[in-house]
Amino acid sequence: MARRSRSRAESTERRFVNRVQQRLYPFLERWQLLIHGRVQGVGFRNSCSRRAQDLGITGWVRNRQDGSVEVQAEGSPNAIAELRAWCEQGPPGARVLQVLPVRLPATGDDWFEVRF
Repeated sequence: MARRSRSRAESTERRFVNRVQQRLYPFLERWQLLIHGRVQGVGFRNSCSRRAQDLGITGWVRNRQDGSVEVQAEGSPNAIAELRAWCEQGPPGARVLQVLPVRLPATGDDWFEVRF
């Protein structure tokens, strides 16, 4: 009788595909927020950047040609929800009419910036 060199558990492990998938960025979501209304010329980008950094969110914010502001934010679901709630009000002087959210795949950025 031949002697087995490997344990039975080891050989069983190799027969099956391991279905455990590891997340690169656990519990992170990335959202694009398009904010419409009177949101340019009132300090929206800088205020949004400060709020995002306070919440530990990464991504960017910029003005768009059509007069709206675009935010791409990545972070925990709670932090993203808080930033979205802030965007629905905006800084003093802003009049937000609509916030359109779109979910995006997470990228793993580690900063928040104001883009021009």
